[in-house]
Amino acid sequence: MSVAVRYLLSALLLFLSGCTGMPDGVSPVTDFDVNRYLGTWYEIARLDHSFERDLEQVTAEYSLREDGGIRVLNKGYNSVKRRWEEAEGKALFVGDKKVGSLKVSFFGPFYGGYTIIDLDQDGYQYALVSGPNTSYLWILARQPDLDASIVRRLLEKASAYGFETSRMIFVAHQASAPSVVR
Repeated sequence: MSVAVRYLLSALLLFLSGCTGMPDGVSPVTDFDVNRYLGTWYEIARLDHSFERDLEQVTAEYSLREDGGIRVLNKGYNSVKRRWEEAEGKALFVGDKKVGSLKVSFFGPFYGGYTIIDLDQDGYQYALVSGPNTSYLWILARQPDLDASIVRRLLEKASAYGFETSRMIFVAHQASAPSVVR
């Protein structure tokens, strides 16, 4: 194998393995209970990225898989294309199942980090989730809206970690879209 090919493969491996990590300084929640996290979550706010562009009424449904992983079903209404879109993936714990650090894949062997930074550990009613770097951030809740004081606190925490919270998109959850997924 040539040096160039080995370098390319090493760089690709480093890149892919780095995608399952978390931003510097971020710590996942501990005492995590996956069974309490399962079910439907509404996306309250997110940083913009191409795979969710123009989506509103976004939800994530988490359920256990037979292999011990977590089935992830994301749905949202594309307000430009005027249709429902969904993506199914899987999530696996990176280490200890009592720590909110997972990796998620929607595209075969390619995984991205999914780190639960903050969680309402009493009721599991809201969560602050990051991807592998500060370009990915979500605020999730069990209801389509979340108390403004909680949102403010989560945004302040995320800002302290280096996320550009001024760029957050707040997700509309009105019933203006057809309710049937197509």
